[in-house]
Amino acid sequence: MSDNLQTIKQRFGIIGNDEKLNRALKKAIRVAPTDISVLVTGESGVGKESIPKIIHNLSHRKHKKYIAVNCGAIPEGTIDSELFGHEKGAFTGATQTRQGYFEVADGGTIFLDEVGELPLTTQVRLLRVLETGEFLKVGSSKPQKTDVRIVAATNVNMQEAINKGKFREDLYYRLSTVEIELPPLRERKEDIHLLFRKFASDFAKKYNMPTIRLTEDSVKILQNYPFKGNIRQLRNIVEQMSVIEESRLITPEILKQYLPENKKLLPVIVGTGDANADFGSEREIFYKIMLDMRKDINELKRITKKLMEERDLHSNSTVIADSDDVQKILTQVNKIEDAKQTIEVIKPFNSKPFYKDNNITGTYAEVVEPMVSLQEKEKEMIIQALERNKGKRKKAASDLGISERTLYRKIKQYDLQ
Repeated sequence: MSDNLQTIKQRFGIIGNDEKLNRALKKAIRVAPTDISVLVTGESGVGKESIPKIIHNLSHRKHKKYIAVNCGAIPEGTIDSELFGHEKGAFTGATQTRQGYFEVADGGTIFLDEVGELPLTTQVRLLRVLETGEFLKVGSSKPQKTDVRIVAATNVNMQEAINKGKFREDLYYRLSTVEIELPPLRERKEDIHLLFRKFASDFAKKYNMPTIRLTEDSVKILQNYPFKGNIRQLRNIVEQMSVIEESRLITPEILKQYLPENKKLLPVIVGTGDANADFGSEREIFYKIMLDMRKDINELKRITKKLMEERDLHSNSTVIADSDDVQKILTQVNKIEDAKQTIEVIKPFNSKPFYKDNNITGTYAEVVEPMVSLQEKEKEMIIQALERNKGKRKKAASDLGISERTLYRKIKQYDLQ
């Protein structure tokens, strides 16, 4: 098995001798000759795509088709058609019958990457394929047979997804007949330098330049770095240094410039939050919403403070304000739709507007920071992004910092068709 393992590593370009990595590879080699469904788990960037290739090439299906499908990259409205095909006239634009991946890969292997992103309706169809080997094309009532082995992968915590109702429990158990977990790079400290040297050599050949090397201190820094992006992040860092740095010897001072923790990073939303909240792919848009809310509240504070200072300069028992200031504060109040405080504009003898609380005689109410609806703010931002980009969803999603699929779901949620 040891000689076989080293051969497999060389064949598929896998670098490392970590015990957890070796255990995962051995498990893949053992299950390859069978038709058992396999679920590969691990963080993003750990190299999950290598496992289904190993399984396919060591199985009796190796001469048949191998198709890799990124479930998270296909819009929810078209994913059923992509996987199972469709009949002519099944929907607008279906001008001819189309074969899906399950029909094309008959006798072979399908790798479903990011399977945790599948819509619930598609999960039902997939479960039927696993249980009976049958599927229905979109727009057809005639079941078709397929003999496909499914290897799936996800970086999502499946138990949490099941608890939140985002993934079917029965489908999870059918997919994970055998579960193979790949360790994150930070748990493979001894492999980090090996991977660095491999990437450095590859990029030296690619860009026709001398290979970069690490000092001993740099090796220690790299081995202790958390690598949240795992192997993909390490590869990116090595490529940058190979191209940019004139010196081929990478010192700690040079290395630290390429490690994200030494750059100014924006904070992100953390914590458990509401059980139904989807902070995974949408945290950026929520963060933008919170920034806008903070600006609104700070503007209210600034204008209110100015009004109170002006009150102290006048002998009247009223607060005098310029019309511009009135307009500003009204604009800010209108932005925050959950504000409960009622303020009205009154015109006294000098025709200058001022603010007075109806419920408190001779005094002035403190402006209380109201609670703002995240949903309303999110809806407003999506509408503005779509208007700016003339309804082009791809560009609007890019402006918002979210995936096109997430934007599609939000448009349906807020009925913005």
